[in-house]
Amino acid sequence: MQKETIIILASSRSHGDTAKVVQQLQQIIHCDMVDLNDYDISYYDYEHANKDDDFLPLMKRIINDYQNVIFATPVYWYTMSGILKVFFDRISDLLTIEKDLGRQLRGKGFGAISCCMNGSIDQEFWHPFVKTAGYLGMRYLGNIHVDSLENLPLLEDFRNKIIT
Repeated sequence: MQKETIIILASSRSHGDTAKVVQQLQQIIHCDMVDLNDYDISYYDYEHANKDDDFLPLMKRIINDYQNVIFATPVYWYTMSGILKVFFDRISDLLTIEKDLGRQLRGKGFGAISCCMNGSIDQEFWHPFVKTAGYLGMRYLGNIHVDSLENLPLLEDFRNKIIT
């Protein structure tokens, strides 16, 4: 039986502010979390020489076990973290060497959380998330930006978006 939601933590700091936001959200929606720092995922490679790293096994687990995927990232230089960009680039493997696995993303939920203490973001920040969800045939559940640990009540509103 599939679980409802998993959060993918994509921060250079496993115990930083983004992780604190994720922990708070986990208490609200009782979901699982994976920290990309715990996995060996290398850059996209047109030759697919890295097909034996941790990306494909992790994606198989996510696709088989969860209905919704929420990506949590700090804001680094006006965009998602590097570790999340690498993860997004590797989704290309699901369009080439693992097409059957990639097709299983269709209809699943896709959401995003950004975190930048004492800072705001432009709406353009969400463009790669919205476009990636659309391209993969996933339902975009929405996004939220947390700019202060005191703003965590906003997570309740986000929960209402992702709990359908």
